[in-house]
Formats: sequence, structure tokens, C-alpha cells
Amino acid sequence: QVQLVESGGGLVQPGGSLRLSCTAPGVIFSSFRMGWYRQAPGKSRDVVATITDGGSTNYADSVKGRFTISRDSAKNTVYLQMNSLKPEDTAVYYCNADRLSWGVRNNYWGQGTQVTVSS
Repeated sequence: QVQLVESGGGLVQPGGSLRLSCTAPGVIFSSFRMGWYRQAPGKSRDVVATITDGGSTNYADSVKGRFTISRDSAKNTVYLQMNSLKPEDTAVYYCNADRLSWGVRNNYWGQGTQVTVSS
């Protein structure tokens, strides 16, 4: 079973920044749509940002203008740059890789990384 590996979470003060990273041994991200999701306690897992294999991005309204998703094909890594963090951004952040090819869907998740925004 493929599992993605996230890193970069932690505790940050309101207004601060963090950069999350996601990679996966044995999985070539270039053909996948990559995404970052988050889940706060007692809430559902919601999409934060996605990036297609062609580089098109999409963001949740709550993070537009503050978060940036990007991918480095050479490093097989996807990033989420988070600026101007707010307490409501506190959640476990998950990386996702999704691909539909020749009728076969491949969908992988990471174990999550905790982001806590608090003074």
C-alpha cells in the first residue's frame, strides 16, 4: 500500500508561516492531481488546495491569497506554502495523490501532519 509522507507541520503564532511538503517513495507525482486537505477536530476532511498534472491550481475560498500549492517534479514533491496563518487554520493536514488512467483509479493519502496556530 502506497502512503504519502507529509512534513513541515508545527506550532506557529497567528500571522506566521509554514511550508508543508509531501513526497512518496515509488510514486511519480507528475501524472497525478495532487491536493492538500485538512481536518479539524469534530469536522469533516475538506479540500484546501489542488494542483493538476498540468499545473492548474484551485483553492478553498478560506485560504485564497494566503496559501500556495506547488509541485517540483524533479524532487517529486508537492508543497503547501501557508502565510498569514489564522487560528481557524488549525487542523491535521493531509496530502493526496489522485489519478484516473485507463479506467483505473489510484488514490493515495498521507498520515497527516498537525498544524496548530495559536499565541
